[in-house]
Amino acid sequence: MDAGVPLARVVRSGWVESVHTGHAVLVDPDGAVVAAWGSPAEPILPRSSNKPLQAVGMLEAGLDLDGEPLALAAASHSGEALHLDGVRKVLADAGLTEDDLANAPGLPYGPAAQVAWIRAGGGPSSLAQNCSGKHAAMLRTAVRLSAPTIGYLDPAHPVQRACIAGIERCCGERIAGIGVDGCGAPVVAISLVGLARAFGRLVQAPSDSAGGRVAAAMAGHPFFVGGTDRDVTMFMQALPGAIAKDGAEAVHAFALPDGRAGALKVADGSERARAAVVVGLLRRLGIDDPDVLAAAGPAPVLGGGRPVGVVEAALR
Repeated sequence: MDAGVPLARVVRSGWVESVHTGHAVLVDPDGAVVAAWGSPAEPILPRSSNKPLQAVGMLEAGLDLDGEPLALAAASHSGEALHLDGVRKVLADAGLTEDDLANAPGLPYGPAAQVAWIRAGGGPSSLAQNCSGKHAAMLRTAVRLSAPTIGYLDPAHPVQRACIAGIERCCGERIAGIGVDGCGAPVVAISLVGLARAFGRLVQAPSDSAGGRVAAAMAGHPFFVGGTDRDVTMFMQALPGAIAKDGAEAVHAFALPDGRAGALKVADGSERARAAVVVGLLRRLGIDDPDVLAAAGPAPVLGGGRPVGVVEAALR
């Protein structure tokens, strides 16, 4: 992946202090590219932005979830109590426990949840790690397929083959390669164009289809996709019917209720730049509601504890 083009800049006291480069794309409801920056047709690792598409593949393979539990399957949750209780229930209803989880142990992703977890004597665990909802769904899918639960992270396992098939069908393109995600699950390479098209297809899918069920779960239960004060959650709460999913190293994909969609990757992995570019893309699509833009956007640049600048999109 090359460095791309300028996507965002940090302005402090009137001075441009930093510039973040990367790649981005916007598509219309039919999936046609309407604007592009950098090289969005080149494959990237979408990281957790792939999760809704993996959930589609699991549903098509027989996963029996909807609503909040399905939103957790597509989530990078903050590790709050409702998230952890939801993961436990997904496992228990399939005759499984958190001991069956094979994702890398971690602390809760959300700052407040992490403090509460540590104060309660908790350490790194597979349950608390932000991908546990996806892993619980993978295990439950294995049970539904009568496949082994041990080794479910192997790319050749039926669950992973189902996830890859779901990604390819949603994106309309073949994956460019397979790597290992931070949680230990396979992560596949796909283009930003394919990713944006996939999200647009989800919100337009029939309600009884796998894609429609995932979109309804995310839009209907945004807290379970992220958590308190998470920008993807606040964006979906502010714009009913929209969906969004962030990914590690500053990947982001979203779709508006009418099927227009966007995807981006910031080259240096900056989260503050990611949120700023999302706002810029939304503005390009005609979204000017201040509540929606504030929910999706980054925190201000501070000096002496007060706002003295902004992180803003630099889309040309």
